Amino acid sequence: MSKWGHLAQTLAARKQQDLYRSRLTIDSPQAPRVMIEGREYLAFCSNDYLGLANDPRVIAAAQQALNEYGLGGGASHLVIGHHRAHHELELDLAEFTGRDRALLFSTGYMANLGVASALLGRGDYVIEDKLNHASLLDAGILSGAKLLRYRHSDSEHLASRLDDARDSRALVITDGVFSMDGDIAPLDDIAQICHSKDAMLMVDDAHGFGVLGANGGGCAEHFGLNQSDVPILMGTLGKSYGAAGAFVAGSEELIETLVQFARTYIYTTSMPPAVAAAARVSLRISREESWRRERLNELVARFRKEAAGMGYQLAASSTPIQPIFIGDAATAMELSQALRKEGILITAIRPPTVPANTSRLRVTFSAAHTDDDLSQLLEVLHKYRGAANIAGAVNA
Repeated sequence: MSKWGHLAQTLAARKQQDLYRSRLTIDSPQAPRVMIEGREYLAFCSNDYLGLANDPRVIAAAQQALNEYGLGGGASHLVIGHHRAHHELELDLAEFTGRDRALLFSTGYMANLGVASALLGRGDYVIEDKLNHASLLDAGILSGAKLLRYRHSDSEHLASRLDDARDSRALVITDGVFSMDGDIAPLDDIAQICHSKDAMLMVDDAHGFGVLGANGGGCAEHFGLNQSDVPILMGTLGKSYGAAGAFVAGSEELIETLVQFARTYIYTTSMPPAVAAAARVSLRISREESWRRERLNELVARFRKEAAGMGYQLAASSTPIQPIFIGDAATAMELSQALRKEGILITAIRPPTVPANTSRLRVTFSAAHTDDDLSQLLEVLHKYRGAANIAGAVNA
């Protein structure tokens, strides 16, 4: 038997455990209604929170930039890949977030790895929330620092972890909005603890940026925290802003350190300049059109009231991420499949993405969803509430 025969066995085991993942191929733009294999589905699983991924103004900005800059970035930022569109977007992001500077990365994953690798090494500590995104955990591990984890959103446990690292440099990293639960980290408490214990704080605000705060400034604006409170702020451009890429914002000293030492910035081709130009327009729209955040709040409030009234177990979330807790992976898959038969797409999230026995349907809302869209979702959820109804629908 080949030394690599375990690959087939591993895949078979994952299927048997109802943990196998499959891709869907979409034949339409990101929108509340998408086309898959010739059928239209109502989607509640996209991170296009503000409904900007298919906005005509954003598309027009990208098209104009394609004519001006061409398609590819051509090289890394430090060679010849730093275009005017990148520079202007960085200036806009710095101004918007109230930071000295901002630095673009190809993805949020690369931004997180880049920060940790540039700032940490052997002898340092990285202290993370237990439910942090996988990219943050990977960043901590790959940094070479000693990784400690604290109980989810438990400020007292974080303080005790920092006491363990009192004689070393410590970087505390947390999600702003947790991607699988939708809850918001207690950043006001965390920032105060980090300040009192001389620790650096990094916040990954991928799911809060654009959504939270009166102007969409994310968790920092939500809590009224400035650059001194949150020295390292990471945000993405492919969720609320409907584009792609990510950024890190902070002090002049921080950003220049990343330019010099963040390997995931130095050794990769820049994002297409047309994407940067489109993201600038998305950023402007999100600031001017506060109704998009107001709309999300309306949708979330109605969903929570009616879904809870049906007996569904919801997370303690006020954000567009509204998980329905199911428990075992098989039942979560069955409900997801039942909804798909009804023309509704909601992804079943299973281990190892979430802890064992906490499989869920991750419902996400967009400002582009209508009242009728939500009514359709609630009607189908009412139909399939209860395990018996779910099983019957799948087996029909």
